[in-house]
Amino acid sequence: MIETFPRVALSVRQPWAWAIVYGGKDVENRTAAALRHMALGSRRRLAIHASKGMTREEYEEGAEFMASIGVFCPPAGELARGGIVGRVTACGIVRESRSPWFFGPRAIVLEEAAPGPFVAARGALGLFEWRPGDPADVPPAAKWMKATYPDSWPEPEPDLRLF
Repeated sequence: MIETFPRVALSVRQPWAWAIVYGGKDVENRTAAALRHMALGSRRRLAIHASKGMTREEYEEGAEFMASIGVFCPPAGELARGGIVGRVTACGIVRESRSPWFFGPRAIVLEEAAPGPFVAARGALGLFEWRPGDPADVPPAAKWMKATYPDSWPEPEPDLRLF
């Protein structure tokens, strides 16, 4: 299954990595300096790496933004971190875009996003050649990421006015 991913990856923090692979995020915002460092070129297939880190604030801001454009972001504890989660084609760099995902100052235009089987892998800044890592290195969900659900939902009180 690993061979389904390109060997070069772009590391993205969650929940944005999920948004690229599943949510229709069609641009990845970066600074001009970051893009110069990447030397991306015009069209290139990339693996999407979900970095290990994700703060509560990053998650909440991302999920709130996604909700504002009609995209449902999964709970934080369900977002894979510390590995390759999908692939995409980078089609160029823009300074402006009508995409609701564009915040600038520059962005990589993304097409043909597709999920794949999660593969543990260490990340790096910018573009990097990845290799499979140790699944034991994948971080567990932080306490704040774990959804708390009651063991059983209480039965609703019957509305006797209906009888």
